[in-house]
Amino acid sequence: MLRIAVPNKGMLSEPAWTMLEEAGYRLRSNPRQLVVEDHDNDVELFYLRPLDIAVYVGRGTIDVGITGHDLLLNSGTDAKEHMELGFGASTFRFAAPNDSDIHTLQDVQGKRVATSFDKLVHDYLQAHGVQAETIHLDGAVESSVQLGVADLIADVVSTGTTLRNAGLRIFGDPIVHSEAVLIRSPRLDQDNERLVRLSRRLQGVLTAKRYVLMDFDIPSDKVAEAVRITPGFESPTISSLHEKQWSAVRVMVPKAEVNHLMDKLYEIGARGIIVTAIQATRM
Repeated sequence: MLRIAVPNKGMLSEPAWTMLEEAGYRLRSNPRQLVVEDHDNDVELFYLRPLDIAVYVGRGTIDVGITGHDLLLNSGTDAKEHMELGFGASTFRFAAPNDSDIHTLQDVQGKRVATSFDKLVHDYLQAHGVQAETIHLDGAVESSVQLGVADLIADVVSTGTTLRNAGLRIFGDPIVHSEAVLIRSPRLDQDNERLVRLSRRLQGVLTAKRYVLMDFDIPSDKVAEAVRITPGFESPTISSLHEKQWSAVRVMVPKAEVNHLMDKLYEIGARGIIVTAIQATRM
């Protein structure tokens, strides 16, 4: 049975649960339930703190887990990043008080940095030749400067609103760009049959979210031009219509480009253009 760790709470939790559900796995029915056995899919789900998932996967008996790229880097374990999951995008950055004289990475030299990601910050500063004291806090690091614990902070940034409200400004390059990732135990081979099946299902969900199915009719002498506009994954499906001078085309296209592609197809003579959402895929 494949043991999978999923976030119990936080910004990664609900998208992770939704992705697993859309991939056909059974989730918990009670929010207090921490372990779910899904015998139909031969998996066991463990609901864990996001900060701990990489540790359980890297050092324990959990086979795979869903966590953040930044959390994996900060864990210091041997857990391996297996695939990106396309949600939970964020950056990890330094921020200092608006009236501070800290404006560049070099200005951090000798300062106190409050963060929940000690290892990540320490490794970054060390790699850039900056010596600073790292102060660990489990949360609300934006209050640390005002309360005299630190001179600046390093934290996850999505919109930056929380930092601005605390009188802090972002400076310097991002320490790391992060998103949700599937990680695997160093003891689990990447070609493991159960892991391959899970990866294929998750990739199918990602593809279904990013692509749609487009059907349209096109004059037969314009088929080659239409295929250049919408080449699809491998090749579009082309069918002859009762009116011999017309053909029907079915093709997968990126969801973000739908209207642009419809305009281009219409301009070359395509008609009856219909777009359909995709529920699931295996590519």
